This record gives sequence, C-alpha cells and structure tokens, in this order.
Amino acid sequence: MCRHLAYLGPPAPLRSLLTDPPHSLYRQAWAPRRQRHGTVNADGFGIGWYADGDPVPARYRRAVPIWGDPSLPDLARVTRSGAVLAAVRSATEGSALGEAAAAPFGGGPWLFSHNGRLDGWPAAAAGLAPGAATLLSMDAMVDSAFLWALVFERLRAGQPMGTALAGTIGAVEAGGGTGRFNFLVTDGHSIAATACGDTLWYRADGESVVVASEPFDDEPGWAAVPDRHLLTASALETSVRPLTDSDVSTEGILT
Repeated sequence: MCRHLAYLGPPAPLRSLLTDPPHSLYRQAWAPRRQRHGTVNADGFGIGWYADGDPVPARYRRAVPIWGDPSLPDLARVTRSGAVLAAVRSATEGSALGEAAAAPFGGGPWLFSHNGRLDGWPAAAAGLAPGAATLLSMDAMVDSAFLWALVFERLRAGQPMGTALAGTIGAVEAGGGTGRFNFLVTDGHSIAATACGDTLWYRADGESVVVASEPFDDEPGWAAVPDRHLLTASALETSVRPLTDSDVSTEGILT
C-alpha cells in the first residue's frame, strides 16, 4: 500500500526523480514491481521539496492519481531541489480521501510518508492512549496522519529522526497495535526510514542518496533494506541497523 521516495544530493529536476526513470514513482502508481500489498496507488499523490535558504519545505498534494494531474509535468520539469520526498497513495480501508490525506505530511522542517497500514483503523488508534485525543486534532482521518502525529511529537521533543521512527513503532506495538510501518522522514539534510512489513531500497554514490520503496531503474547500486531494520542517511553516508527491543520506549508517547 503506497510507494514513496526520498532524495538528498546535488539539486536535480523533480522529473529526474519522479517521472523520467523507467520504473519511476509515476509508473509505480499503476505498475509497481515489488509491492507486496495492493496493486495500484491511485488515491492521490504528493511531493515535498526544499528551496535554498528556506528550512520549511514546499508541498504539492493532490487527491487524483499522479497520472491524472495535467500540471505535474511542467512542475517536475522546471523545479529543482537537493532534497525531495514524494509518495503515491493506496488508501487504507476506512480512511479519508482528499489532498489532506496524501503524503507527504509536514510540520516544521520535516516531511513524512508512511507505506503500510495500522490494522483495525480507526478503532485501533483510539485504543492507543493518547490516541483518541490525537484523532480529534488531525486534519485528515487516515492512519498515516495518525502515525505521523505520533512521530512528530517525538521530533518536537528533540529526538533524532531515526530514534523517533523506531520509538514510535516500538511504542505502538507495545500498546498492542499491529500493522505495516514503513516510515520515511527527512529534514532536508538527512533521511531516516524503516523497513517494517514492506520493501525498502536505497542507492548511494558518495554524493547523493535515494531511498525508495522499490528501485526506479535497473541500474547497479541498489541495495535492499532487510525487514525490521532502520536506515539513516545523509548525502555522504548511509547506515542500516535492526529494530531492537531497545526501541520499545513509551517515553513522551502512548502514556
């Protein structure tokens, strides 16, 4: 359910990341090659990117399939950025539709996407304290927005991005929540992502890094992230480690 991608490196046209590659995110909206759950991602899409000198990213989100937006080709042709996060959506059953429900979600300097689902949505979320209060504060009734609210709380408390993602998964699971929690977050300088129930790949060349649900071409250099692992990356270096019992922490969340 859903496909997403993040890029850090020299400024590049959005089209070089999102539409031009032979198996781009654009194509993954109707023909993903490695998606384990669902077959199409036609419930909306979104792109977030950073401009030089501005720490708060821009977002362009639509409720239509990515191929159904006539403005996207021009936007992707003329817009360049050194930090991008984008996603195409396959909606979880029982969740809201519309632009507000499409990733990337944002707050402060961060962009976030979720590929997966929270099982039992929305009842399961209400059962995770402070789930009920969080649900009332959301702009869109969608499991991904709920999980983003939990991650965002940790980020605002000063946790590093990888710690916030891993800690949120641990806390949700410790509270009895189940599902698939492939998270992706960036602040424009680094990326953190989890493989937790679906595919995650990356390619790094020492100057740039792409982290994606699946490779967007068949060129060498792509590496798969094992399930239940956390990836952290900058344009210069990448590391992968297992999600461990030490990540199960409820500090600042689910109390």
